[in-house]
Amino acid sequence: MAVESGAEKTILLVDDEEGFTRLLKLNLERDGRYTVYCENDSLEVLNTARRLRPDIILLDVVMPGVEGGDLAKQIKADDELKHTPVIMLTATVDNRDTGGDAQITESGQVLIGKPVNLDSLYRWIEELCGGENHSREQRSEVSPG
Repeated sequence: MAVESGAEKTILLVDDEEGFTRLLKLNLERDGRYTVYCENDSLEVLNTARRLRPDIILLDVVMPGVEGGDLAKQIKADDELKHTPVIMLTATVDNRDTGGDAQITESGQVLIGKPVNLDSLYRWIEELCGGENHSREQRSEVSPG
């Protein structure tokens, strides 16, 4: 599928598992709709996000240094980043238990379990970024590293 210049969405993918971020980055970038930057150090997330100004942040929940939930709060409290949507990714919730879709927490946070169902992730990225739905013919999953 051809993409118009400048049509890509910028994603900041945050997870301490480098193998997982590499695999998910490859899957998200394969059709040219997304440009994905990875950050594997939770202590650098805010600096990286301020520098990149991503359209959306995909954020692991359990990480050494700073937990994803705490980072999400810091992002929402930051004047430069507070309007940036965040999707939380976690191995503590198995997406097979939720029918392959995300859970919405009481605070309205989108939570997607690992292994990540790419159809669900694409749909949530597009919904939160205000874009068109992105569908795949086959359901795909990306497992944590």
